[in-house]
Amino acid sequence: MNDNLPEIYNRFAVTYENNRDSFDMSEIFEEFYGNLNLPEGNLLDLGCGAGEPFARWFLDRGWNVTGVDFSSQMLELARRYAPEMKAICADMRDVEFDKSTFDAIISIYSLFHVPREAHLHLFQNWSQWLRPGGKVLFTYATQEYTGQEEFDGNKEFLGEQLFYSHDREPALMEKLQQSGLTVQSAIKREIGGEIFLWVTAINS
Repeated sequence: MNDNLPEIYNRFAVTYENNRDSFDMSEIFEEFYGNLNLPEGNLLDLGCGAGEPFARWFLDRGWNVTGVDFSSQMLELARRYAPEMKAICADMRDVEFDKSTFDAIISIYSLFHVPREAHLHLFQNWSQWLRPGGKVLFTYATQEYTGQEEFDGNKEFLGEQLFYSHDREPALMEKLQQSGLTVQSAIKREIGGEIFLWVTAINS
């Protein structure tokens, strides 16, 4: 991962206000939240950014939310949009939580900025942090976005060069299985003109 990613996302915070409504994910929210079958619980949002829409969605439904992001400026926005969220400024690879702390974990538009050699360890952490039966939702880059079946490199986004990393889809599924996470769905969705793989999995 390029070392200046936090700085880039700090700059993105300046233009975030103008693009807040570009991505409609309400259908995905409803489906994931409905399948949790919990009126309230504990959510971990990795790469939470400004705390919306996902953190805000769960907070409005009575959940406790912990958000992790490496951009201090995005977390400044989160203090406005999701002030109830417990915010942690850190790389998602560096945080630690107790076993079975969370009922759900999400990582939306963030995991693909982490080098893929670290994904297995992250998935193993998720499995530990989730209660048995807890669920995870994350977005994953694929050939539709990077142009390659597996990728480690930079792509232009909003005038900046961002680092992206992803495995071939079978390798991703193997890593999830090794971590004790059983995939429930893996759907390629086009949102805001971008195609990513949306994965939901349950902790065994």
